[in-house]
Amino acid sequence: MQTPDTGLFHWINHWPDEWSPFLTFFSVAMNQLWVKAVLGLLVIGMAAANERTRRTVLQALIAVAIANPITDIWKHLIPMHRPYQDLHDVINRVGTSAMSSHGTVSAHSANMAAVAFVFVYHLRWWGSPWVLVAVLSGFSRVYVGAHYPYQVLLGWLCGSLAAFAVSFGWNRFRTKAKPETPLSPTV
Repeated sequence: MQTPDTGLFHWINHWPDEWSPFLTFFSVAMNQLWVKAVLGLLVIGMAAANERTRRTVLQALIAVAIANPITDIWKHLIPMHRPYQDLHDVINRVGTSAMSSHGTVSAHSANMAAVAFVFVYHLRWWGSPWVLVAVLSGFSRVYVGAHYPYQVLLGWLCGSLAAFAVSFGWNRFRTKAKPETPLSPTV
């Protein structure tokens, strides 16, 4: 009997092959040198622009640095199979050699959700393109056969929680670190 998650996996994994270049890109983009260069320039540009964008990019980097190891811990503590290990009809578009870890929580989804959360939190609608990137990255991981949908959802949750903790902690620290202005005497 097929579970709803497995059914959803099959539906997404069997989307047309014509979509493969686009969706596979969102799954393996960080393997491309030019993507790393563009993101590096974006980080540098945002860090140089102003205090608000500098704070945003710094918090996003911290959130990813927290979210990614958390997914690794989950994969180690609760090892769960990837679809190609369980199902016979998976269309594997990135090869099994690229997936040596367990599939418990999608690190790709966690990392992109962390970035999206921080960018939307600080930049409001200017951060919305990152939500689209996070959604496409998550769907791409199912499309290429690397994760079940629930593993992507867990990744989005993990990344969002890490980003919330970073943003909330940052704000709490800043509030406590601000010196209080003395009250002026009233006449």
